Amino acid sequence: MHPIPRLAAITLCVSLAACASAPPAPSSSYVVVRHAEKASDDPRDPNLTDAGHARALRLATWLKNEPLRAVYATAYRRTQQTGEPAARAHGLSTTTYDAKQPAEEFAAQVRRDHPQGTTLIVGHSNTAPLIAAALCGCTVEPMPETEFDRRMRIDVDASGRALLTQTRDR
Repeated sequence: MHPIPRLAAITLCVSLAACASAPPAPSSSYVVVRHAEKASDDPRDPNLTDAGHARALRLATWLKNEPLRAVYATAYRRTQQTGEPAARAHGLSTTTYDAKQPAEEFAAQVRRDHPQGTTLIVGHSNTAPLIAAALCGCTVEPMPETEFDRRMRIDVDASGRALLTQTRDR
């Protein structure tokens, strides 16, 4: 056998290394959560419970190293109170969105307005999974009324490919 010429061997190594490199980092990330635990103090627009406030603080801590560019919440107290600690920690104000706006429209608006960095969206059990699904173009399991701990993160790379990751706040 003849040895591979040195230049060809180097070229082959560089080519293989390029194939083995990590995928590109996301250019944008969207974190979608349901509001934290709500009190029964007002049936139409309840505040968060103590556990809900603690969960909102944990969310802010979880996002502390993120390049958070925007926080969205519906007009209800429970969503505003869930997003507020993260917004405050990043020197942001919370943008209020219409809970009845179709998820596809809202997702398109958010992706257009925030193509880089991380955006936090606080919704409700009947809207958060729909918004996450619209952001990722994938199927997201519905959320029962008793679920408050799911974090849905959609990372979108420079080519527009989206990846959904779901974690729990325990």
